[in-house]
Amino acid sequence: MRTKAQAKRARRKLTEDDVTVVEESLLKRAVAAAALGNAMEWFDFGIFAYLTVTISKVFLPEGDPAANVVATFGFFAAAFIVRPIGGAVFGPIGDRIGRQKVLALTMILMAAGTLAIGLIPSYDTIGFWAPILLLLARFLQGFSTGGEYGGAATFIAEYSPDKRRGFMGSWLEFGTLAGYVLGASIVTGLQFGLSEDALLSWGWRIPFIIAGPLGLIGLYLRLKLEETPAFQKQQEQAQERESQKTPFLRLFAENWRSLVICIGLVLVFNVTDYMLLSYMPTYLEQNLGEDSTFGLILIVIVMILMMVVITFGGRLSDRFGRRPVLAAGCIGFIVLSWPALQLVQSGTGVGVFFGLLILGLVLVTFTSTMPSTLPALFPTIIRYGALAIAFNVSVSLFGGTTPLATSALINAAQDAGFGWAEDIPAFYLMAAAVIGLVAVYFTKETASSPLMGSGPTVASEDEVAGVIKDYNDPTSELAQSDWAKEFSTSEIPIISGDVPSSGDAPKEPAGS
Repeated sequence: MRTKAQAKRARRKLTEDDVTVVEESLLKRAVAAAALGNAMEWFDFGIFAYLTVTISKVFLPEGDPAANVVATFGFFAAAFIVRPIGGAVFGPIGDRIGRQKVLALTMILMAAGTLAIGLIPSYDTIGFWAPILLLLARFLQGFSTGGEYGGAATFIAEYSPDKRRGFMGSWLEFGTLAGYVLGASIVTGLQFGLSEDALLSWGWRIPFIIAGPLGLIGLYLRLKLEETPAFQKQQEQAQERESQKTPFLRLFAENWRSLVICIGLVLVFNVTDYMLLSYMPTYLEQNLGEDSTFGLILIVIVMILMMVVITFGGRLSDRFGRRPVLAAGCIGFIVLSWPALQLVQSGTGVGVFFGLLILGLVLVTFTSTMPSTLPALFPTIIRYGALAIAFNVSVSLFGGTTPLATSALINAAQDAGFGWAEDIPAFYLMAAAVIGLVAVYFTKETASSPLMGSGPTVASEDEVAGVIKDYNDPTSELAQSDWAKEFSTSEIPIISGDVPSSGDAPKEPAGS
């Protein structure tokens, strides 16, 4: 038997069997289920952020309100401590047994953690056990969320046709915003319709308890899904592949550059995301004296407007590339963060709204493009695990700590008597954007290209011949892509016992 080192090397031809055809109905069902499931997850995560001030009064002893808010942001950040652990557990499992099964499991755990928060007695009832149980529930939420985003992004990316991956991926963040909007709307309605005593006594529990049935809906949707075509094919051809037995060795030995780039991209994505959607309601109330309901209403409106344009941003990334859209977002935050915050600080309703809207529209460049950019950094065999680990390490270190760090920095600056303390959120955003711009510079363009370790994916049989023609035309964009260079020079095993590389699995149409 010949070994891999003895395998024949040649320019690999692209055949019809290498091209995956995904039926439109199957694609829509997969994207809808992943996005709706993600919406359920982020409804759970979001309501904690919107109820920060209330939770600080329920679960902590009376004291300095500002200090209690910072402590509650510590509970918010606590979930991010265990997210890398969740990513390290769920990601590799998703690469072994399938994306769909793991996504169903994360949905169950997330709903259970959120429901548990709604059932925990207050500090006045059980004393110090209240914050301890809250911390444990947050750990469960964070652990499950560690496997959520990487899996959902991978799921949609592996189902999407190459030329529409940006557009289809943008629906994932549409779902995230929908979850935030639902959570914020419920909280706003409770704050508007209940007295403060009623809200503190029992009203705050309602959105957490709602998470139970919402989790069941998300679970049902995910259990109805089929596994992604890319994963199915990789599994069919790699049952005895050595690289499957040592995924972490491949992850760090061969993909360290992609890991670093992913961490940088996720940093700017999540710092800006959590600054606007999680911290701004508290910033408006604690630092500007704005009514919390007023701030929530404005942010809900901004999120709805973001939902309107987010898929347009995905289409732009398909047409012009991921890198130009992401670079525009980084430059936008560097240039516009301070002016936008000045509008927020103006004290007028119009000024606050347009300041938040500027930040929201710039954020859309990331939310619309990241779900298609990040999965394309890694090959199919380790995509879920690599993305889950890199994503959650970055989120834990930089994204989830944004509300806590910003709030603590503002308090420290105010105690020191610095007049620019309230401008700290703008400086924080600008610093993150500079790091993101460096990451974008080193990111390879993947728009319209197949995913690493997979063949081309198209939406109809009519496109197959055109893809093969483009691959064989040395002047075409596909032929000149990094994917084509890797695919065309990959080793072709002569004997089935050879150990192929991660891009060698033959392809056949999916959904037929």
